[in-house]
Amino acid sequence: MAGHQPEERTSPRAGEAEVTTPRRGDLFSPACPTRKLLDRVGSKWVAMVVAVLSAEDEVRFAELRRRMPGVSQKMLSQTLKGLVADGLVSRRVEDCVPPAVHYRLTDLGHSLAQPLGLLREWAESHMAEIDDHRDRVGQPAHVTR
Repeated sequence: MAGHQPEERTSPRAGEAEVTTPRRGDLFSPACPTRKLLDRVGSKWVAMVVAVLSAEDEVRFAELRRRMPGVSQKMLSQTLKGLVADGLVSRRVEDCVPPAVHYRLTDLGHSLAQPLGLLREWAESHMAEIDDHRDRVGQPAHVTR
């Protein structure tokens, strides 16, 4: 597969290094591209950042935080750092006092907006049904903070 590099992992045998290659479709493998992506972008905060930035050209940190109810400054900062490190978001610092920090989706980030939007649509169509099933079995719905 083009673009996929082997990864070095520690083997369960005496700490020996072993090389693994991404295994498409095998969510049980730590090298699975889907699993790795979900580990990085599977949080509600990532989905919210991508949703806000996909609707705007560029957004300042403070404005982004205002548009994401419940997110702390620390959590938003950590989320943005991860997205910048993954190449999904770009960061620009405006030279003023105090410095203004602007964020925007990269082309790669824009390509993630569509599948996250489809997931949101699926959730909007099916969460009531999922919650009904939980009610029937006496399992409370997962509460988010």
